Amino acid sequence: MSKVKKSKNTELKSGFISGIKRLYTEEVIPNMIKRFDYVNIMQVPKITSISLNMGIGDAKNNSKALESAINELAAISGQKPLITKAKADISNFKIRKGFPVGCKVTLRSTKMYEFFERLVSIALPRSRDFRGLSFKSFDGRGNYNFGVKEQIIFAEINYDNIDSVRGLNVTIITSAKNDDEAYWLLKEMGLPLRDKPIKEEISEAL
Repeated sequence: MSKVKKSKNTELKSGFISGIKRLYTEEVIPNMIKRFDYVNIMQVPKITSISLNMGIGDAKNNSKALESAINELAAISGQKPLITKAKADISNFKIRKGFPVGCKVTLRSTKMYEFFERLVSIALPRSRDFRGLSFKSFDGRGNYNFGVKEQIIFAEINYDNIDSVRGLNVTIITSAKNDDEAYWLLKEMGLPLRDKPIKEEISEAL
């Protein structure tokens, strides 16, 4: 009983997840069923996780830069990041296997929805000359990747406290079977994807 109560209380405290869940349940699911003619509600795809990756080129020589990146990614995601290490030697960059090269974090459940809400409603609109995200950045398996050039678009980052402006990569993992399902899922969820050309949609339908 105590675990159930804790879960409910956590959800009630989070305005983000309740709003996103309501949007998904009341609008996204019906719209996706209508568009793709699903016969079972379980067929409707959903976001399963979001991964954030911040690379630091001089991490092996500059421990302060790595520490700063870890703190910034923790503030952005609300979760402690893991340090990423080189999987092989890269002679051109004088990097050996096992050297730290950045940090990453994978968000699921409540924190994932909270981040997605802040990304869509606050961070992306603050991007310089933002005109929407490309509809071509899907990986062929229903997952979406894009880069953020400046971490300062996130409200959690104080410009006066950072050592340098750095970017990060965002990967949104979905349960969609193909890129078209994923495109409409994310668009219905509020991700500002650019509209597909009519020819693009016709060719995919064929």
